[in-house]
Amino acid sequence: MKSVIDILDLSVDELYQMMDVAIDIDEHPERYAHRCDGKKLATLFFEPSTRTRLSHEAAMLELGGSVIGFSGAQNSSAAKGESVADTAKTVSCYADIIAMRHPVEGASLVAANNASIPLINAGDGGHCHPTQTLADLLTIYREKGTLSGLTIGMCGDLLYGRTVHSLINAMTRYEGNKFVLISPDELALPDYALDALEKSGASYKVTTSLEDSIPELDILYMTRIQRERFDDPDQYERLKDSYSLTVEKMELAKPDMAVLHPLPRVNEISVKVDDDPRACYFRQCLNGKLMRMALILKLLDEAKDKEHKGYWEKGEVRTGGLCTNHKCITKTEQELDVRYYIADDGSRRCYYCDAVVE
Repeated sequence: MKSVIDILDLSVDELYQMMDVAIDIDEHPERYAHRCDGKKLATLFFEPSTRTRLSHEAAMLELGGSVIGFSGAQNSSAAKGESVADTAKTVSCYADIIAMRHPVEGASLVAANNASIPLINAGDGGHCHPTQTLADLLTIYREKGTLSGLTIGMCGDLLYGRTVHSLINAMTRYEGNKFVLISPDELALPDYALDALEKSGASYKVTTSLEDSIPELDILYMTRIQRERFDDPDQYERLKDSYSLTVEKMELAKPDMAVLHPLPRVNEISVKVDDDPRACYFRQCLNGKLMRMALILKLLDEAKDKEHKGYWEKGEVRTGGLCTNHKCITKTEQELDVRYYIADDGSRRCYYCDAVVE
């Protein structure tokens, strides 16, 4: 049995196979209309979501399955203090597969380690968002015809932007990609994501200017400055309007540059840009549903093999220390020991959220 917590849980070959399935679903939906008859998806969404929750639910329904779950922590026993582990064990009795979103980083890994059915990480705090990356990959592939040799600009909240972290992990596995990291200094890429980028050997540069960067980009990945990730409201107010993609800025870009955004947007992309054929973010939504359909099919098929196949190996995992990330699951989950692995730079990193362990 396999779960998907990080995009690295899926090999490059698996990703290509899933994209082929997703495109076939788009072209021949009738072939898949009853593939999940009798199966149930549990959507456990402890924080707000529109696209991710509804696309998982639509994916299962279009495959012939059914959906149970909740769309807010206040609507679950978490409001009574139930642990993530106990929730996962309980829901495993009622469903065949779980899609879970949680505001605490590492929560999906704890849930997967305690579930007896496959679990899909639908976003864990500011850490990872692998199914959004599936949507991103299919969109890039369909728009550009390749996943290699591209210059990819990532703009906005790179610190808390879990979609950015997952996309970097995915795109560094394809040859010749270059990255332009565009953000305020306060929202620069976190160390664990920067480590992954450096370890891959991919070319990258860091800048604060969208206008100077946009002429060289094949892909522009815009992100929202996320109010819900800030502990300091004043810092959010100061940074919230850092970037705005306008029609005028689009005139500086290549005629075939693709604009992606995981959505929702606030004011970082003008609505006037929506009419530009290079704006891909609503096509991205459809691609997300298709890739989630492919992922559900894959995980349910693999669940027939009851042997636990594990997750992406970060190396030898040890117990001890204190995670420095105050949003880590080790701060809130009942009787959960801190576990860590040794990163390439010699630092101790949390098994659950990849932050430094002291």
